[in-house]
Amino acid sequence: MEQNDKLRRLETFEAEALGFSGQLFRVALRVCRDREKAEDLVQETYLQAWRSFHRFELGTNLRAWLYRILFNVYYSGLRRHRLELAPIEEAIAETIAYDPPTPQHLTDEEVLAALERLPRDFQIPVALADVEEMSYREIADALQIPLGTVMSRLHRGRKLLRMELAGYARDAGYRVAN
Repeated sequence: MEQNDKLRRLETFEAEALGFSGQLFRVALRVCRDREKAEDLVQETYLQAWRSFHRFELGTNLRAWLYRILFNVYYSGLRRHRLELAPIEEAIAETIAYDPPTPQHLTDEEVLAALERLPRDFQIPVALADVEEMSYREIADALQIPLGTVMSRLHRGRKLLRMELAGYARDAGYRVAN
């Protein structure tokens, strides 16, 4: 690219793109809900926009192009943040409170029947963890959901299963501890 062409593109970028900074900041503030993060997001958006401005077609919608970059930067930051949190979530998963085992007087068939009565969102993670003996990470990968969601669904699913089994045991004449 010629030096004059580069200078012209820089002048165009400054004249047109920087005029949207207020609008971009308002949207970034609404998305981030934090002034400093919003400022960083707008700054990163402009940095990315400048780096790829040579690919922008003059005469097309510059504002829409800048917003697309802003959201791409925002979502890539969220993905990066989730990856950074994964080891923390795994450490938390390893220290979760102990769930008591299923009472010995229930048969496997009774437990599986109770499992079948759980809502699917809880049934599948419980079955993968407690029947298939998969790790939380393996379940998250298999179901394509965050590790925290796996932990939450397992906790709630196991609680529902215990309630279901307690009701079954009571109906069958077994004494159920409260």
